[in-house]
Order: sequence, then C-alpha cells, then structure tokens
Amino acid sequence: MKKLTLFLLSLLLLGIGFQACDDTKTYAEMLEEEDEAIEAFIKDNNIKVITQTEFHAQDSTTDENEYVQLASGVYMHIVSKGSDNPADTVKNNDEVLVRFMEYDIQKKDTTVSNLEDAEFVDAFRYTVTSSSIAGIFTQGYMLSYYGSSVPAGWLVPLSYVRDRAHVKLIVPSKMGHSTGMQYVTPYFYDIQKFQIYK
Repeated sequence: MKKLTLFLLSLLLLGIGFQACDDTKTYAEMLEEEDEAIEAFIKDNNIKVITQTEFHAQDSTTDENEYVQLASGVYMHIVSKGSDNPADTVKNNDEVLVRFMEYDIQKKDTTVSNLEDAEFVDAFRYTVTSSSIAGIFTQGYMLSYYGSSVPAGWLVPLSYVRDRAHVKLIVPSKMGHSTGMQYVTPYFYDIQKFQIYK
C-alpha cells in the first residue's frame, strides 16, 4: 500500500511539474495581448479615436490623425476619399489594384509592402452577394505571403471611399488574413491607393 501511495504521489507531483512548465497561452490571453498592443499603438502614435456617430456627423470623413472605430473592430482613417465623382465606387466583380504597407503592431516591424516597387502592384477581385462581400487576390505580395483571401478589414473602407482612395487601418486579427487570425496578430495598413482597374 505504501508503494502504491508513493507511486501515485510521485505521478501527481510529476504532473504538477509538467503543468508548471507549460508556456502556451490561452486564446483569451492572446486576445488580451492583442488589445494591449493596439492600445499602445494608438497611444504611441497620438491617434484620436472617434465614434461612428461623430464619423457620420463629419460626412464620413476623419480629420488628421483621427480614426473611427467601426463595429467590426477595425480602426479607419480616411486620408483621401479618392475621386470626386460619386459614381467611382468599387462594384461587384471589379478588379482593385492596391499600393500598401503592412506593419505588425506587436513585433513593431514592417512585414510586407509594395510601395517601393513601381513595377509591381497587388490586385484583388471584389465580389458582392446578398449576404456577404469578399475579395480574392489575383496577384501580388499578399497572395504570395498569405493566400488568396483578402483580409476582411481591407474591404471595410470600400463602402466609404471611391477610386484612388488613401486609407490607414488598424486591423485586429479577427478581421485580418489567415496568419493574423492564426497567431492573433493585429496589423496596421497604410493603403495608399485603392484603384479600380478599367
């Protein structure tokens, strides 16, 4: 009986030892770290966050260094709405060319950019159905790095801007690309041009 008790006690202590060495984080802990990283990024860059009510009262525009936090969790700053022609909006099945820079908020590092590559542009096909909107990359760095699905956060501004718009976005992982979702990583984007390819 003593040997059995000693054996069971040893197993219990060994289990506790392995549990104490577990460095993996829970999903809730990763989400908390993501929120903290976004808050720090906003503070470090002196970003003023406004409500959607304030945003709509300003004719769906943002002032300098002012971001609106949308219901999706995406923070958006419209640098330029683009074309003066109200009809120049992105429509179903349009191909959209994009000049952008992606910055990993947690690692504080630029991860992907085509801003310096004059000969190369990212492109995606925009699709609208009765229940959803989507984008599928057809070429570019984002396609090579992350696969064909356009981050949902990139599609959010398209209902507020027109051809050749310039926006800046803070995209939480749930609205990002597959890698962002997998590792619960938020990204900052400077999308210097959403251009409708004609």
